[in-house]
Amino acid sequence: MDADKRRQLRDAFGAFMTGVTVVTTNDRHGNPIGFTANSFSSVSLDPALLLVSIDKRSANFDNFTGCKHFAINILAEQQKETSNIFAQKIEDRFALINWRKAASGVPLIDDSSAWFDCAMHQVIDAGDHAILIGQVGEFESCGTAGLGYYRGAYFTPYQNAESLISSPNVVVSALIEFDGQALMVNKDGGYSLPSRHVSKSSVSETLALLINDLHIAASPGFVYSIYEDRHKNQQHIVFLCAQPTGSDLSPPPVHQAQWYNLNNLSELPIADSALKSLMNRFVRENAVGNYALYYGDDCQGSIKHFALQASEEAI
Repeated sequence: MDADKRRQLRDAFGAFMTGVTVVTTNDRHGNPIGFTANSFSSVSLDPALLLVSIDKRSANFDNFTGCKHFAINILAEQQKETSNIFAQKIEDRFALINWRKAASGVPLIDDSSAWFDCAMHQVIDAGDHAILIGQVGEFESCGTAGLGYYRGAYFTPYQNAESLISSPNVVVSALIEFDGQALMVNKDGGYSLPSRHVSKSSVSETLALLINDLHIAASPGFVYSIYEDRHKNQQHIVFLCAQPTGSDLSPPPVHQAQWYNLNNLSELPIADSALKSLMNRFVRENAVGNYALYYGDDCQGSIKHFALQASEEAI
């Protein structure tokens, strides 16, 4: 393939929105090494397998294809600089970040959205790349929003929330799901999501205050729904939020807030028809793990599905 066609193909691959990871291991001397990649995908739950690809031109190709363990670090939105560090030729990348060792001895990057400590399961030759398939041993998810990558540029779906405001009367809501349960608030016999009006604070600050008021370890993920309530002249911004691995379902010490099984949400008396529709959509999407963004009003709008798997090209 000539250079122009290769560039066009890379651009076409770039149309697929992905997350950003840093893949790490130790070289033959025990020194930490790593590279930035968006060529990451889950493979299997039983056994727990994942994959990432590495360019054969990489200086660390032999180290990664010959290692016994490696780690995938899914970067959080605020870790763009970490991504850049591991995408460039820098002599001691690990001196510029905070990191620690996993139980297997491979490096883990602090403050990542999630990490997976893997034993090498298989190395597959794939053209100008090799595919590393890892069997997940230990893992952890902090529930924080991940860093996105689209057409050669980073995007931060949570941190860019301020640009979504189009009304002076804004209500921020948190759709918090964990282990098949959603947190709902019961007020006067009707159910709603935990919500808070934006006043003197920004959208992100309002969401942080809302989660803090709930006294649970939830973290904002991405914007799940933006819609106008024309009757009340309000704009609603709903964030899908997550809890860290290892959290429990203890009722938050907040009056009227309670966890409810997703399978029973359709039976709850939700007076707001727009919220009722939103929750029914969430239950369907949660069942298949494929979420979408709704944008419109309380009667009609459009839905855009997010990409779930990564492309095959590294950043």
